[in-house]
Amino acid sequence: MTVIKIAIVGVGKIAQDQHVPSIKGNEAFELAATVSSRDGLPGIENHAQLTDLLEKRPDIPAVALCMPPQMRYEAASLAIEAGRHVLLEKPPGATIAEVQDLVERARAKNVSLFATWHSRFAAGVPAARAWLAERMIRHVRITWKEDVRRWHPGQAWIWEPGGLGVFDPGINALSILTEILPEPVHLVQSTLEVPDGRQAPIAASLRFRGPAGLTVEADFDWRQTGPQTWDIEIGTDTGSLSLSKGGAELTIGGRREMTEADVEYAGIYRRFAELIDAREIDVDLAPLIHVADAFMLGRKITVEPFEE
Repeated sequence: MTVIKIAIVGVGKIAQDQHVPSIKGNEAFELAATVSSRDGLPGIENHAQLTDLLEKRPDIPAVALCMPPQMRYEAASLAIEAGRHVLLEKPPGATIAEVQDLVERARAKNVSLFATWHSRFAAGVPAARAWLAERMIRHVRITWKEDVRRWHPGQAWIWEPGGLGVFDPGINALSILTEILPEPVHLVQSTLEVPDGRQAPIAASLRFRGPAGLTVEADFDWRQTGPQTWDIEIGTDTGSLSLSKGGAELTIGGRREMTEADVEYAGIYRRFAELIDAREIDVDLAPLIHVADAFMLGRKITVEPFEE
C-alpha cells in the first residue's frame, strides 16, 4: 500500500484535537507538513503560506483544510489547481455557490474533493439510518446545545458573516438528519437570536416539514454551560429511536443498542483514503442548504450582547 503524504492547512483547535491524531492513527496517511502563519506542530515541517507548500512540496498529494470557512474557497482553489486532493472541514465553505464551483474545478483536474460531515461518522448513525429506512417517520426533535466558550475560545470569525454562529455546531445535527431520513425535508420556519453587536446567531429555532405529515423541530443554543446536549429523538409508526451524545449512543424503543467512543474523524480519514484511491468526489450540500434557508427565512431577534 502506498502511503499518502498529507498536509494540514490551519493548525487550530480542531486540527490538533481531531485531525492530527486521526491522521497518525491511519496507516494510509503520513502527516508530512502543516501550513500556519504561527507555530506549526513539533517535529513537523511548517510553511507560512499555502503557496509555499504547493511550490516546495510537489510530493504531498493531499491537503486537509482546517481554517475558518470564509478562507477555505481560495485555499481549496489553489490546491485543486495544483493537482492536490482536498479535504474540507465542515462547513465546506461560506456559501453554496463556492462549494459547487470547487466540485467543478476538482472534476476538471481529476482530483478528489471531500466535504466532510464528521457527525455522520458517529457510531450510531448507520444503524439509525437502516432502522428508519423500514418505517414511517412521524416526528423528529433535535436539541443541540453547547458552550461556545468551551469549543471556540476567542475565535471571532464565528460571529462574522460566513462564520455561521450557532450553526457551526448545529450543522452537525443537520448533517445527521439529512443522512438518516429516507426522504428529504424542507424548512418552513426559522427564528434566529443574534447578540447585539454580532453578525451571526447565538441560538436558532427551526421547523421543517416532510412527506406524509412528517415534522422536524430543531433547537440550537450556544449558551449552555455544564453538560453539553446533542440529542435527536425520532417517533415512528412502530416505535421510537434516539441518538444522543452526538450520535455515539443509539437507543431504540427505550433500549440502549449502542454506546461507543468518538470514532468520527477516524471515519473521515478512512473515507478520504478511499476517495483518493478512486479519484472520486464526495460533496453533499444538503446540511449547508438547510442553514442557508434558515438565514433566508429567519426572523431575527436581537438579544443581549454576548461576551466570552
